Amino acid sequence: MTVRSPAHGCLTDVPGVRLGHAHRVGRGWRTGCTVVLTLDGATAGCDVRGGGPGTRETDLLRAEATIDKIHAVCLTGGSAYGLAAAGGVMQWLEQRGTGFRVGPEAHQIVPLVPAAVIFDLGRGGQFSNRPDAAFGYRAARGARAKAMPIGAVGAGTGAVAGGLQGGVGTASRTLPDGTVVAALAVVNSAGKVIDPAEGLPWMPAHIGLRRPNAADRAALNSYLESMPAPTVASSSPQPPLSPLPPLNTTIGVVATSARLTKAECNKFAAVAHDGLARAVRPVHSMFDGDTIFGLATGVSELTLPELPGFLADRRRAVALNAVLEAGAECFAMACSSAIVDASSNGGALSYRDLCPSAFNG
Repeated sequence: MTVRSPAHGCLTDVPGVRLGHAHRVGRGWRTGCTVVLTLDGATAGCDVRGGGPGTRETDLLRAEATIDKIHAVCLTGGSAYGLAAAGGVMQWLEQRGTGFRVGPEAHQIVPLVPAAVIFDLGRGGQFSNRPDAAFGYRAARGARAKAMPIGAVGAGTGAVAGGLQGGVGTASRTLPDGTVVAALAVVNSAGKVIDPAEGLPWMPAHIGLRRPNAADRAALNSYLESMPAPTVASSSPQPPLSPLPPLNTTIGVVATSARLTKAECNKFAAVAHDGLARAVRPVHSMFDGDTIFGLATGVSELTLPELPGFLADRRRAVALNAVLEAGAECFAMACSSAIVDASSNGGALSYRDLCPSAFNG
C-alpha cells in the first residue's frame, strides 16, 4: 500500500495537536482508524449534518454542557461497530495519566474522546473485520506532532469516494496574525469530489494539478459510469433484492491555535461544512453521517482588528470570522487532498490510476 505525505499542510501544523493512524489491509481486511490527540486538552465543538451519523460523546460538546476540553478525537471505519476504537484511545490516555479528574487520586480520571465513523463494512471482503479498541490504542500510541501519511490510511483505508478510492486528506493555513488553522477530512462519499467535465477536483486550488488529457478524462468517466450500485460483501449466493442507498459520509476535524470558546468551536465546526459542500457533491443526505469536530488548542489569543469606535464591540466577531473562513477553505482542500493523494489498496481504482497526466508537468 502506497501512502503519501501531505503537500498542502497538515493538521499537526496546529501547535498542541498530534495525529496517528492504525489500519489493516488484506486477508479480508480493509479498514482502520485515525486519532487526533490534544494531550493538554482542547476546547471542542461538533456539528453533525448527515441524517445517519455514527458518533460518540457529541452531546458533551454542546455549548451548554459542562465539560470544556477534550483529550482526543477518534475517526474510524467500521460503522457503529468501529466506535469501540475510542475505548482503546481512552486506555492509552489513562495509562499516561491524561483525562478529566473525577476523584482526589491522580489515577481517578476519565479521558474524553468523542468519535465519529464511516461505513466501510465488508470492503475488505469480511463483514466482521472492523476496528476495535486495539486499533484505537495503536493509533494513539503512534500519534506524532508532525506531518503524517495521508491517502488510503487510517480511517480512510476502506473509504470510497464517488466511485474512487477515498482516504484521509489534510490542509492548513497561517493567517496574517500568525494564527494557524488546519483541517483533516476522511472522505467516504457517494458524492463526487472530481468534476467529470474537467477531470479535476471541484476545489482544485493549491492542489497543484493540471487538467488531465482527453484520454485520461475519458477513462475516468468510463470507469465511474461502469461502477455498480453500492452493496455489502456477502457470502450468500443470492443477489441483494435492491442496491444499498448511497452512503455519503465525510467526517473530520478543523483545528486552530487560537483560544476559542466552546460556542465558537461549535460555530467553527458548522462553517467547515460549507467547505465540505464545496468539495463533495452532494452531501448531507438522509443516509450520510457527515460530522465535523472543531478544536481550539488556545496557544494564542485572537488578534482583534482596529475598527471605528461604533464597531468596537464587533472586533472579536471579525477576528473569529477570519478563522471560520480559513477553516472552511482548509476542509474543502482536505477533501480534495483525500482523493488525489490516495493510492488504490485493492478496492476501487484511485484518481492517480485513472488520471496520471494530471500529475505531470
